[in-house]
Amino acid sequence: MATIEMKVPSPGESISEVEIAQWLVADGDYVEKDQAIAEVDSDKATLELPAEQSGIITLKAEAGDTVKVGQVVCLIDTSAAKPEGAPKVEAAKVEATPEPQKTPTPVPNPNPVTSYAAGTPSPAAAKLMTENNLSSQHISPSGKDGRITKNDVMKALASGFDGSAASGWGGTREIRREKMSMLRRKIAERLVSVKNETAMLTTFNEIDMKPVMDLRAKYKDAFAKHHEVNLGFMSVFTKAVTEALKLFPAVNGQIDGHEIVFHDYADVGIAVSSPKGLMVPVLRNAEQMSLADIEREIKRLAVKARDGKITPEDMTGGTFTITNGGVFGSMLSTPIINPPQSAILGMHNIVERPVAVKGQVEIRPIMYVALSYDHRIIDGKESVGFLVKVKEMIENPERMLFGAKDPAEILLGL
Repeated sequence: MATIEMKVPSPGESISEVEIAQWLVADGDYVEKDQAIAEVDSDKATLELPAEQSGIITLKAEAGDTVKVGQVVCLIDTSAAKPEGAPKVEAAKVEATPEPQKTPTPVPNPNPVTSYAAGTPSPAAAKLMTENNLSSQHISPSGKDGRITKNDVMKALASGFDGSAASGWGGTREIRREKMSMLRRKIAERLVSVKNETAMLTTFNEIDMKPVMDLRAKYKDAFAKHHEVNLGFMSVFTKAVTEALKLFPAVNGQIDGHEIVFHDYADVGIAVSSPKGLMVPVLRNAEQMSLADIEREIKRLAVKARDGKITPEDMTGGTFTITNGGVFGSMLSTPIINPPQSAILGMHNIVERPVAVKGQVEIRPIMYVALSYDHRIIDGKESVGFLVKVKEMIENPERMLFGAKDPAEILLGL
């Protein structure tokens, strides 16, 4: 009997432990080589753990356990034959996997017992329950050792069960507790440290979005056809930010001990929402990108974050961050600095407001913007000047071109 030990690979530098977010297979299942068998959370990202060989799997850790990098989390009996009629599974898409360590080890338990407690749903059942707002107390389990199967959830739904009534909101005195993920715990630590370790201050301004909205309305079809990507506001703001950072380098700087580190490039982090929480993937050398390049890179990174494929390398090394609470309806906020950076720009929703234009009251689409910054490195004059420069370039997009003959088309790369 040939058995291999699967150990936790290192997800990145400085990461010594991870958390088993969930097992995607059950104890005793037959797994294919490169099949995703678990999701593991580090303090930076969620990664899939692929099977190193095909065979019968024996789990050595529970979902929710914190395990060290290099620790054995499961065994795979590679001599086991694939059961007849077993469905074919897709291999996990991974950039690199560690070399399997083959050690002939006897498996003392030929009939492994599931590591799940009674009433615990399988991964497929848990996903279906979450999507339909169902809790385990409203489902009759039929699986081994009282485990809830996908079929049990399907039966509950087919019986006409009202998921909205199971949410526990109203009419009950129940509470529930969920363990914070390692990623959420790390975010919490970082946010508290920013408040305690920086002299954070926020300055505000308002931007008339009509020029950019007119530009977008005029060229969006040609832009999408030419570049095969849609034109959004985030790329215009990113471009304006990189130009302003060139004029106010302290906003793009960082404190390192008793020194200020200035960057001759702009690695701009774009905050995106994901099922695991807020992620901030980084656009490398954004100052050299066109609007189309920025849109393509934002789309690529957002899809990776949404699908849980984002890596620590995608989120390290940023020099400045942009966050857009406007997509959720936020009118105004004071964003928190993303350390070790020294500033962050907050975008908000666009609302039609009465404003004075050349002595006349007009209705214009206005966005409030906020710049939170570390006052230890950035003075008020620089912070206000930076935000005013961003405002000027958004309200006059041709300013980003410095005298180009056909500013709109050159800016859009047409």
